[in-house]
Amino acid sequence: MADSTNKENKDQDNEFSAKIEDEWMIRRCTVYDEEYRDCTSVKARFNQYFIHGKTIDCGQWKKDSVNCYKWSESKNINAAKELVQSEKLRRKERLLPHYTNNIWKKRKSPPEDWNKPLPEYLQKEYEHTYLNIKSKEMKGEIPPSFDVNLGFCSIM
Repeated sequence: MADSTNKENKDQDNEFSAKIEDEWMIRRCTVYDEEYRDCTSVKARFNQYFIHGKTIDCGQWKKDSVNCYKWSESKNINAAKELVQSEKLRRKERLLPHYTNNIWKKRKSPPEDWNKPLPEYLQKEYEHTYLNIKSKEMKGEIPPSFDVNLGFCSIM
């Protein structure tokens, strides 16, 4: 009996996944809630007014949140499809400046000298940095140093 129920659930899950193209684009529902809260906060409203001259509509984040919960709780296929469409539109708007850029020439490969050594003055500045010292310690070039900030906890 349990095997047939599990098989039906797996078939149902496969049916849902097969019907939803680009389901991977759907985020966790809490992300949509946080985006809506952030979009409607006083700080964000002030920033929107400063940047755009008006506040922006945050309703799409709320719709996406509602659709996400419909999809995650009751596997509502229409809600998932709307959510994927919203994500595709959001992605298209985000990448539009990249695709419409006609100022910068896009490279086919990195420059030939991309890995040339740093200029001498930068090498001297890098010589005594924390990152360089830890890198040398990990490579075994120098003995490990005692780091005062690691490993101790004091409760007062």
